[in-house]
Amino acid sequence: MTKYLLTRVRQSLITLFLVSVVVFAGIRALPGDPALAMAGEERSPAALAAIRQSYGLNDNIMVQYGRYIGHALTGDLGNSSRTGLPVADAIGAALPITLELSALALLLAVVLGIGAGVVAAVRRGRPAEWFANAVALLGLSVPTFWLGMILVLGFAIALPVFAASGFVPFGTDPLDNLRRMVLPAIVLGSGLAAVVMRQTRAAMLDSLSADYVRTARAKGLTRREVVGGHALRNSLVTVVTVLGLQLGHLISGAVVTEQIFVLPGFGKLTIDAVFTRDYATLQGVVLCTSAAYIFINLLVDVLYSVIDPRIRLGGAR
Repeated sequence: MTKYLLTRVRQSLITLFLVSVVVFAGIRALPGDPALAMAGEERSPAALAAIRQSYGLNDNIMVQYGRYIGHALTGDLGNSSRTGLPVADAIGAALPITLELSALALLLAVVLGIGAGVVAAVRRGRPAEWFANAVALLGLSVPTFWLGMILVLGFAIALPVFAASGFVPFGTDPLDNLRRMVLPAIVLGSGLAAVVMRQTRAAMLDSLSADYVRTARAKGLTRREVVGGHALRNSLVTVVTVLGLQLGHLISGAVVTEQIFVLPGFGKLTIDAVFTRDYATLQGVVLCTSAAYIFINLLVDVLYSVIDPRIRLGGAR
């Protein structure tokens, strides 16, 4: 187990290094001069020269990258050209909001997706399967922004059960926090729940027709033991793979969702950085998002080894 984990951690660190190179080079390849964006409209050659000197923009690209990585390893991602505040502080304030939103959306997707997928597989050819497939198709087809507006009109305006916008920290008022986060979580998690449902159903159908399931039934195990203890567990490798890949969709989908519900999270921070050409913030946001995605895939690899020891033994060779 230790050898397997060390191998995956080493691969993740190499990937993170390559991502940092791509992010740094990609930001530098954007059109426009960062010094011009930071100087504003009333700029002079002296001001531009001072900004380039202060931010080290006149240095060689390799020198700039080495300096950036050195600062990033200590938690210093630079200062925002729009606010002048440290980028790390802005990310630290916005990230918990997006993490809460993603966690609620993921919980919704796992509970509904796996539950509906199991029911659809066990009751194949019955109305329960048809209904689950219809709902999943609807969840995959409906655009995020349209679903968000419909939910706001229905459950925040017509029936004011939930709040339409804004954010209240969970520690300040847990009830008000959930009133403001339920609708965004439904919007963000509906598509993922549909994907999880379809993949769970397909994996369960394969497992239910396998020899080990027939053997379990022949041994006299109950239907719940056969489905939950044998078929579902062996189907989770596929489900975990889908969840790991789709978590990146949650991060990107949060951009649209947070704009709809006016949540000051990671997505809104990204949009503001793009429109204001805040290169330092954009660079920090992309780097943190990439690091989170790499960490999620590392976590998925660890879950593989827990669900199926054969993967752990094979990957350690």
